[in-house]
Amino acid sequence: MNTGSNKPGEAAVAEDRTGTDDAATPAQALGSRAPDFIKARRALHLSWQVGVFIVGLAVVAAGAAMLVLPGPGWVVIFGGMAIWATEFVWAQLVLRWTKRKVTEAAQRALDPKVRRRNIILTSVGLVIVAALAGVYLWKFGLQLPWKIEDQ
Repeated sequence: MNTGSNKPGEAAVAEDRTGTDDAATPAQALGSRAPDFIKARRALHLSWQVGVFIVGLAVVAAGAAMLVLPGPGWVVIFGGMAIWATEFVWAQLVLRWTKRKVTEAAQRALDPKVRRRNIILTSVGLVIVAALAGVYLWKFGLQLPWKIEDQ
């Protein structure tokens, strides 16, 4: 098997520089972050990768379950992706893409025009909720609907 390296037990590591400037700090190289003594032995490195994949899969599955159950589903899913990213290039690329998109969304949210629009929409929503609560209190008083006796 050709690993792209002249040394036995060593794999070639590609560097992802998509979307980076030359003046920016260089991106960390893609590839396995396993200790060198593990990468030096092929069977040990393969079992390491299988273990990392299984642990990451368990964390991602728990996060997926938390999407419908109580819990921080997306946070746990991204934690599982971070576990996979310690060993797999595809997970590192997905994690970098996700970080870039989250950063872009945060920058858009901090834009003064967007903030002003969000504040206006929130205020209108609060006025509508307050009006509905006022109508409810005017019609029924402080008595909750499941305690109305005269039905």
